[in-house]
Amino acid sequence: MAVREFRAIWVAHALSMSGGYLLSIAVSALVYDRTGSALATGLTMALTFLPQIVGGPLLSGLADLFPRRRVIVVSEVARGLLVASIGIPGLPIPVIWVLLFCSILPTVPFSAARAALMTDIVQGERYVAGSAIINITSQVGTLIGLVAGGALVALLDPHATVLIDGLAFLLSALVIAVGVRARPAPITEGGGARRPSLWTLTREGTLLVFRDSRLRSLALFGWLAGFYMVPYGLANPLASEVGGGAAAAGLIMAGPSIGAVLGGLVLTRLVSPGPRVRLVGLLAVAASLPLLAWVLHPPLWAMVALLALSGMCSSYQFVANAAFMLCVPSDGRGLAFGLVAAGLQAAQGTGIVLASLAAEFVDKYAVVTVAGALGAVAAVALAVPWSRLAPETLRGMEGAGSAAG
Repeated sequence: MAVREFRAIWVAHALSMSGGYLLSIAVSALVYDRTGSALATGLTMALTFLPQIVGGPLLSGLADLFPRRRVIVVSEVARGLLVASIGIPGLPIPVIWVLLFCSILPTVPFSAARAALMTDIVQGERYVAGSAIINITSQVGTLIGLVAGGALVALLDPHATVLIDGLAFLLSALVIAVGVRARPAPITEGGGARRPSLWTLTREGTLLVFRDSRLRSLALFGWLAGFYMVPYGLANPLASEVGGGAAAAGLIMAGPSIGAVLGGLVLTRLVSPGPRVRLVGLLAVAASLPLLAWVLHPPLWAMVALLALSGMCSSYQFVANAAFMLCVPSDGRGLAFGLVAAGLQAAQGTGIVLASLAAEFVDKYAVVTVAGALGAVAAVALAVPWSRLAPETLRGMEGAGSAAG
């Protein structure tokens, strides 16, 4: 936190994440109020993941082709204007969906540029600490966005909430423009070679990620969130099932983040690097297990507590994210991050859509229980080979820190 540029990245990220989740709860509440359909609400939530699936493989390459500070500023200004447009009263649901999709597309280059720029600002174990701060801030931003979003929707209305939300992204752009110094595009550093096409970068980045067993495993660990994030997509129907409204849905959505903040602090600050990396597999399995308790039809307070426990275990994502970025070559970090982020959004979006569709025909509690069982089985399949890959990954992280130093 003593690094001025890191503070700017941190503040901008906090504004952007809080704004993103405030948008999610406001738009999902608006759609559910107008349609009363779990499927329509689930599709709205899934739509918040779809842009990264579509744009991730290509738009994330902008973070390697152009100056990363410029990419962040342009992305946040565009997003702020599009988000404010969603708040215009009287828009049909399909138009809201189109604007929502377009407003989230700039998140792809923003996230890729922010993650890659972090490796230029802090290195080694300081990068791990900085990455943990960013990830914990994401969870706090989730809490603020979802809980405040539920309260604002209850006090005001979704339209006013979305209009106010657009300011968060404009402030984020201003913080980066003022607080981060300009750097050249990394892909042309040292010689000014001709820029490759986005297609070339995408092809090479994909091969880089999936040919390396360490990077491939870390990516798959991240994508397990598609299983244990199912209650997030069913938050409004689950809240309605127990007699709650938008505020209750916000609490259900925020449950995993409550746990992730606590788990992330313990895992990244109190556990040494070696055990921390080796624990990734075990924690990945444990993250889905609390969902099995949905077979008992838990009340609202128990849902939030169980999701907080799942969130504590899912803090392995903080370690997996830092390990992944440190093991990727510097000039490909933006694209590699975008590819994995696209896969994560695809996994979460697919899980939410399938769960929402199933909830139209079968018991919602059974849907969550099955998701937990499938997630635990998939995590076990990854955790077994991870015991062999963890030491190799740790050496790669230490080598990256030494080279940066």
